[in-house]
Order: sequence, then structure tokens, then C-alpha cells
Amino acid sequence: MTALDQPAKRPFAFTGWHVLAMICGFFAVVIGVDGVFTYLALKTHPGEVSVTPYEDGLVYDKHITQMRAQAALGWQAAAVAERGRVAVIFRDRAGRPLRGLIVTGKLERPATEAGRLTPKFVETAPGRYEAPVPGEHGSWDLSAEGRDAQGHLFLAERRLSWR
Repeated sequence: MTALDQPAKRPFAFTGWHVLAMICGFFAVVIGVDGVFTYLALKTHPGEVSVTPYEDGLVYDKHITQMRAQAALGWQAAAVAERGRVAVIFRDRAGRPLRGLIVTGKLERPATEAGRLTPKFVETAPGRYEAPVPGEHGSWDLSAEGRDAQGHLFLAERRLSWR
């Protein structure tokens, strides 16, 4: 057979089958990647943040109302981590110490619920409330509440560190 006897090669023609294969391949890759990402997202976080979302929303609305009332009071609070104790200082809008408050609170680790403490605060100086916290070290989140005789409530949250 000679070169003249061989049938001529047809040039490549882009057909509808090629287009269909490319579109199917593109969507197969996109769906595959989306499936992997969905699997990894569900494996690392199931999506449920709260078991009671409606009730949490109601509590959040109450919290917003409390923060507005607190802002109207104009009180200020500071917290100090001292050796063997925690102190919370309350002042009014003019910077005067707030005396005679009933102060409650809790100390929690930022990363875990283990080791939660409920310090008992006592007024040691005008506007200064202290509670013993023996032997603690590291970072703690303090949530303190100060309530006066008229029922005004002030909430304060601070991160404290003992060394």
C-alpha cells in the first residue's frame, strides 16, 4: 500500500458529544467538591448550636432590655485580680462609689465549664467588693451582678488573669 492508497485522515471536529462530555465533567467536579466540603463541615460541626433556640432568643431580648436599663443608670464597674482574691469596684455616673450593693458572681474558665467558682463578695471599702479566690491561676471569666436596695441591676463581665 502506498501513501496514495490510504484513506485521508479527517480533521478533528468539535461535536455536540464533546460539549456534552465537557459540561458533564464540569458539573461532576463541582458536585464532587461540594460533597467533600459538605461532609467535612458536618463531620466537624453538626450545626446545632443550641437545643432551645427559641428560648435563647427570648433570653437575648431580655438581655438587650437589661443592657438599655443599665446604660440609663450610668453605673461603671471594674474588676481586679489580686493575690488570693477578686475585687469588683462599682461607681455611679459621677464616679462616686456605690455603697450597699448586693454583689454576686461566678468565675469560669474561658475554654471549659470545669472548675466553675461562685465567689462570695463582701464590701471592704466604699464601692469595693472583694471575694476570696484561694490558689487560682491562669485566665478566668468573671460575671458579676450588683443590685441596690431599689432593685437596680448592673451586670459586668470581665476576663481576669492570675499569675
